[in-house]
Amino acid sequence: MVSFRHKKIDSSTPNPRIHCYHVGMFLAAELIRAKRNGQELSEAALRQFVEGVTDGEVSDAQIGAFAMVVHCKGMTMAEQTAMTLAMRDSGRRLIWPDLNGPVLDKHSTGGVGDLVSLVLAPLLAACGAYIPMITGRGLGHTGGTVDKLESIPGLNANPDEDLFNQTVRTTGLAMTGSGNDLALADGRIYSVRDLTATVDSIPLIVTSILSKKLAEGLDALVLDIKTGNGAFMVERNSARDLAANLVEVAELAGLPCRALITDMNQPLAQNAGNALEILEVIRFLKGEERHGRLEEVILSLGSELMVLGELATKPKLARKTLIAALEDGTAAERFARMVNMQGGPADLLENPQKHLESAPVVRALESPADGCIEFIDTRAVGMCVVLLGGGRVHVNDRLDHRVGLSGLCNVGDMVTKGQPLGVIHANSEAAWQEAAEAFAAAIKVGRKTDALPSVYEQH
Repeated sequence: MVSFRHKKIDSSTPNPRIHCYHVGMFLAAELIRAKRNGQELSEAALRQFVEGVTDGEVSDAQIGAFAMVVHCKGMTMAEQTAMTLAMRDSGRRLIWPDLNGPVLDKHSTGGVGDLVSLVLAPLLAACGAYIPMITGRGLGHTGGTVDKLESIPGLNANPDEDLFNQTVRTTGLAMTGSGNDLALADGRIYSVRDLTATVDSIPLIVTSILSKKLAEGLDALVLDIKTGNGAFMVERNSARDLAANLVEVAELAGLPCRALITDMNQPLAQNAGNALEILEVIRFLKGEERHGRLEEVILSLGSELMVLGELATKPKLARKTLIAALEDGTAAERFARMVNMQGGPADLLENPQKHLESAPVVRALESPADGCIEFIDTRAVGMCVVLLGGGRVHVNDRLDHRVGLSGLCNVGDMVTKGQPLGVIHANSEAAWQEAAEAFAAAIKVGRKTDALPSVYEQH
């Protein structure tokens, strides 16, 4: 792979790149052919292609062909950067000219029990950052932050621009799923990738993620790249390649960035399911329950982002500041204010059980034998939540926010026969039985196994 680290793209430099055609003469087919033949595409050609995607001049068939040839041939760092910037410019861009702190954000590649954003955002806001977080919904076995927020009664997870901006400025953070006008080209490209088996193309993942994050007007970004049997990047090497590409392209585009590779060979939190995860967020922020693996990922990501945002000089000092904001309640207060400004109840943190609905059938699944939790099929655990009605198979599926799993065990835990492996929250006895069968098949009780690290490496 060609490296252009620390160099800005100069489209005037002579090279064998394919340059753009005159307006009205651009043929997407020629760009696709050039890429298929191993030629490097110029910044101007890629920008014109993205413009054609945005205005409809480029067809879905051509987008699919382009995605497939990129999947097969790859893209240089220069190509990825050029396409990222073009996609950034295909929609609205957020501007924060008068804030008295850095504008920061994090992105996760998704997993099960991944509620990091809901804790990290208010925590960073309590330390002087501003977090305009545009997040998404769950699909397949992974949960979505927007879905979790919508389990809070009254909360508007898609605030209009004025409310979003006001919430960021007042509380230091806001969360929304309504980022459809940012990086408009990405919506078309992603929908076609989903139909053409090119979702796992690293260059296309890079351009998709970073174009939206750059459009947020960030000063720095941290990335949580999951790896393991519950992650999209199952193999560590694939996660490592994605992390390296993301960081390099972000920096070439002018955005300071770090990436952590974290474990998804088991659920990250003790709960999986929308209202159940919100309840864990509240307990975490209030200091009532802090799962060690989850806390380590939050503090590791937050420390890196604090340094990038110049709120701390070293990760160790940043970690101390973050812990202090947890312990003195300021992070919890920021979360409560955000919830209330976006329409949620003012007393959510004081009375969560009053507002978060509970499932009618709540019963533990017991261990069939003495032993150690040797293996967890994390993807299957996530699909248990889907089976219960807490996740979606199709984009328009309605969710039951009450259902899910709580008290989840971890790899390396010693258990005795009859001890709960987790608690299933279902909307009926039949749904509980079906989920129990799937959940039992996802957990192996066997020989003694070491606990897994929560963070593997940094890029």
